[in-house]
Amino acid sequence: MSAPMDSVRHDWQRAEIEALFALPFNDLLFQAASVHRQHFDANAVQVSTLLSIKTGACPEDCKYCSQSGHYNTELEKEKLLEVQKVLEEARAAKEKGASRFCMGAAWRSPRDKDMPYVLDMVRQVKAMGLETCMTLGMLTDEQAGELAEAGLDYYNHNLDTSPEYYSQIISTRTYNDRLDTLAHVRDAGIKVCAGGIIGMGEDRNDRIGLLQQLANLPAHPESVPINMLVKIKGTPLAEVDDLDPFEFVRTVAVARILMPESYVRLSAGRQEMNDQTQALCFMAGANSIFYGERLLTTDNPETNADRVLFQRLGLHALDPRQECSDEATEGALLDTVAARENPASGLYYDAMGKRPAKDVLKKRATEH
Repeated sequence: MSAPMDSVRHDWQRAEIEALFALPFNDLLFQAASVHRQHFDANAVQVSTLLSIKTGACPEDCKYCSQSGHYNTELEKEKLLEVQKVLEEARAAKEKGASRFCMGAAWRSPRDKDMPYVLDMVRQVKAMGLETCMTLGMLTDEQAGELAEAGLDYYNHNLDTSPEYYSQIISTRTYNDRLDTLAHVRDAGIKVCAGGIIGMGEDRNDRIGLLQQLANLPAHPESVPINMLVKIKGTPLAEVDDLDPFEFVRTVAVARILMPESYVRLSAGRQEMNDQTQALCFMAGANSIFYGERLLTTDNPETNADRVLFQRLGLHALDPRQECSDEATEGALLDTVAARENPASGLYYDAMGKRPAKDVLKKRATEH
């Protein structure tokens, strides 16, 4: 007997994922949207803002990256930002509606002398009532432990592509290096943010391989960013062929089906997407975005453009003042946060846009 469509699995076979990609487009979106509604409010979108806290001169040779020291991308190098400047940016992000503040540094891995400043950023941004996320390169288990002690909520470390295609993109760190960092993060009790980049010249088999790796991790990443390649002049991928937008939407839909309880985020590349493509991605199960005019070093849609798009689609951002910790029990969530009814489905959601536990739903149903 096959597993339910919305079940959480860690044993996905390549043939199963190939079959999902091969579905007629409408059938795939219907299945993905159905899975999405089993776990989330389909019209709620988590909003994050990303800030580069140290820019350029990275020793890695990632062929897509403007910050690699191996390529001439005319990017101005910047030292680690002062803590006060980071806090100013975090306050501005919160005022614009972000619930999570992500900080990225162009490092192979953090140096010991930089860690006190990074940890101070985490503590002070968290004190503002924002969720915190960092991407600093590879971590040791000791560094992950320090970040966890400081209160870091999420750590981003993407797998980028399939194991088979990886050597075509990066040579300065291995796929296992990335998996080791994810393990250190998870073992430290920090939530994992891990996804990949689509449109780097890979084929569908590589997109299948990437999603299989993510879905078969011991625990699904709580956040799965799906990036569309942003072509940067001076990088080896500057002239790669464009990916069919429908293939990008398919990738989002399959990610939603494979990882039903994860937030699937539209990340880099939204500036190049029209509103119709983004709308299809939301229909396919994307329920998180980066908000703000810049993503590290690349452009992102203006905040006002996102507000207008949300209004046109009837979407709403999750209210950062009402969000509460994932560590809280489902019962505590419902006791402390007013659940709201989705009139179209009769289902209830907490303020994080997630479905409460089934026994709670039953209890609610008997009360109405």
